[in-house]
Amino acid sequence: MKCRCTTLSVALLCSIMVTSCSQSNIEPEVNRQPNVIYFLADDLGVGDLGSYGQQHIQTPNIDKLAAEGMLFSRHYAGSSVCAPSRASLMTGRDMGHTDIRGNAQLKQQPDTPEYQGQYPLAQGTITLAHLFQQAGYQTGAFGKWGLGSLQSSGNPKAMGFDQFYGYLDQRHAHNYFPQYLWDGDEVARLDNPAINVHPKLGRDKGDHREYMGKDYAPYKILARAKEFISQNRDEAFFLYVPFVVPHAAIQIPDKELDGYQFDETAHRLGEPRAYTPHPKPRAARAAMISRMDRDVGDIMAMLKGLGLDDNTLVLFSSDNGATSVGGSDINFFNSTADARGEKATLYEGGIRAPLIARWPGNISAGSESDHLSAFWDMLPTFAQLLEQSVPEGIQGISMLPTLLGKTQDEQHESLYWEFFSRNPSQAVVMGNWKAIRHYSKKRGNSALELGTTALYNLQEDPSESEDLAAKHPELVKKAEMIMAQRQRSPHLPWNFQSYN
Repeated sequence: MKCRCTTLSVALLCSIMVTSCSQSNIEPEVNRQPNVIYFLADDLGVGDLGSYGQQHIQTPNIDKLAAEGMLFSRHYAGSSVCAPSRASLMTGRDMGHTDIRGNAQLKQQPDTPEYQGQYPLAQGTITLAHLFQQAGYQTGAFGKWGLGSLQSSGNPKAMGFDQFYGYLDQRHAHNYFPQYLWDGDEVARLDNPAINVHPKLGRDKGDHREYMGKDYAPYKILARAKEFISQNRDEAFFLYVPFVVPHAAIQIPDKELDGYQFDETAHRLGEPRAYTPHPKPRAARAAMISRMDRDVGDIMAMLKGLGLDDNTLVLFSSDNGATSVGGSDINFFNSTADARGEKATLYEGGIRAPLIARWPGNISAGSESDHLSAFWDMLPTFAQLLEQSVPEGIQGISMLPTLLGKTQDEQHESLYWEFFSRNPSQAVVMGNWKAIRHYSKKRGNSALELGTTALYNLQEDPSESEDLAAKHPELVKKAEMIMAQRQRSPHLPWNFQSYN
């Protein structure tokens, strides 16, 4: 790790003197705990940011976070799809121990304006938001939830958030021009017509403006996130911003396309795979990511104007890898940064995620780290920051020492994932080694057939192109033992245990 910061004493972790901003008349707070903001993109590839090598998409504000903070090169999402990845982030548990291991959709609930959503977090689950509440923080989530409907055990309030505004159901979040969002336990109506963002394949989908309304949800979500900051400017807060960008459908006001001109002829005629069409899918996807980048910039500018900039830990990541579903040309953008696979696979392109952390005076500007980490490390990291107890049964390790430029004594010997849905598989990362075991679905029933285990050296072969299993049977055996040990908490409908 490159580090150019001075050592921060432990006593400063929960007692930071806020530096006055030259552009603000706000008097600095004394002996105040640091605010924390966690930005989470949706289906953003690790290669979609300029700070990670992107050449076509403008992300100056997120890149500035990296220039003023720390960039991680070996960070992983909780899963390769949305709901389980977010469950891992919230609970500190890996895919062998979470209750949510896929995007299974529950049935529609009568007399409510939306589906029941996804499988909910269980009653009594302790989330990282609860830790902030216990430490006296105000907590808010603005964007896409996906971990339980309002009526379920996993609703945001039950999971530690004082305020929520956005989409509870992930399928609802496929539409950037919805007729409503959730404002706590109330429906907030938007000025949009009913839009089907999943037109049938083969249908003449018509003009892309057919799938647009007046109220673009990301604008509304940004406004509420900024309102939360303003409301809590005088007390410590935890702000969770799970963006819906750039998840399909490809939808954005036409005015946002300015500045992006690509040759679209080779790609736009491709089937957008059950999502809305767009005449300029490359430009629109780039514009969606740049819109998210400007939202990050707006919030950072607000922090500076309120004199909160130096006393706020800001993190940015993505819930899983990029996807070509919906017409996104991730090959053109090299969204996976030359990694194999994409969303819904356990190859690097499906689970490796960006992580940028900024905290002036505490995290060294321009630093980089190859510390091996994953979403389930966030909860214990925040617990150490807040001096709160870590819940039992988690697999995460605090990475706060790495963030602060100190020696990271505790390291992961291995990281584990399992994915039961579209591409049934298990994966283990052990240092520089990565093992993947695939399963195949038997015809005519839901049973799985156990496949062989592949082995890759990520340091020498980051694209996972050369299977070295035959040359290193001892490493394969070790990985398979880890796979057997980590899946000890099977949860239907996601259960590999019967097939080993």
